[in-house]
Amino acid sequence: MKLREEDVAVPAAGYEIRARVIAPVGAARVPGVVLYTDIFQLTESTLRTARRLASDGFLVCVPEIYPRRLAGVALEFDDEGKATGLAAAAATTTAEFDADRTAVLDFLAARSDLTELYATGFCIGGHLAFRAALDPRVAATVCFYPTGLHDGKLGADDAGSLARAADIRGGLMLVFGAQDPHVPAPARVQILDALYRAGHDDLELHVYSGGEHAFMRDVGARHDPVLTDLALAEAVSYLRGRS
Repeated sequence: MKLREEDVAVPAAGYEIRARVIAPVGAARVPGVVLYTDIFQLTESTLRTARRLASDGFLVCVPEIYPRRLAGVALEFDDEGKATGLAAAAATTTAEFDADRTAVLDFLAARSDLTELYATGFCIGGHLAFRAALDPRVAATVCFYPTGLHDGKLGADDAGSLARAADIRGGLMLVFGAQDPHVPAPARVQILDALYRAGHDDLELHVYSGGEHAFMRDVGARHDPVLTDLALAEAVSYLRGRS
């Protein structure tokens, strides 16, 4: 499938959020997906994943997650990039992350070429996707190995995201690697328990044997191509309503 891409500036309150929009060529109206990156922002690795998702018939919007601090910056997958990304996260409040989310969803909701709105994300972006699910406009969400969800760690303050799980009205799918030290088995049990207690007993949980943290990032030794293909196929099927 041929794709079209454009860089857009999403208007927010006193600033703009840079984003890449990727969609199938020639499609009239398709579902829209906001895809949240890991701490490294709009790397080519993440954009390759976004293109794969778009090729399955979605308009994918990939916003920068640090528009106030690292606008226009895609970080390298090295120690310096990691430190810079973590520092930007630590300086961003939950209220700021939420304001960015609202701006991006407003931007997508105003488009005439979209049907439903979905959310997805990786690592910190998986946590941000979970918070996007708090918006009633989001019909379904897929969180890939969301970090900080079990203990509230997102940015400068305690996000308390699990405590708001009952506010989620759409579908929810969670994907983890069994060997993820950032979200080990006890943390996954804590997340699942909180979600069940909040009434989300119809969610989907996928834990891939042997999968490490960021196993879907196609750069570095942790990448697992087979698990990546499985996880993406399940995510697409889930967002399509298993049709």
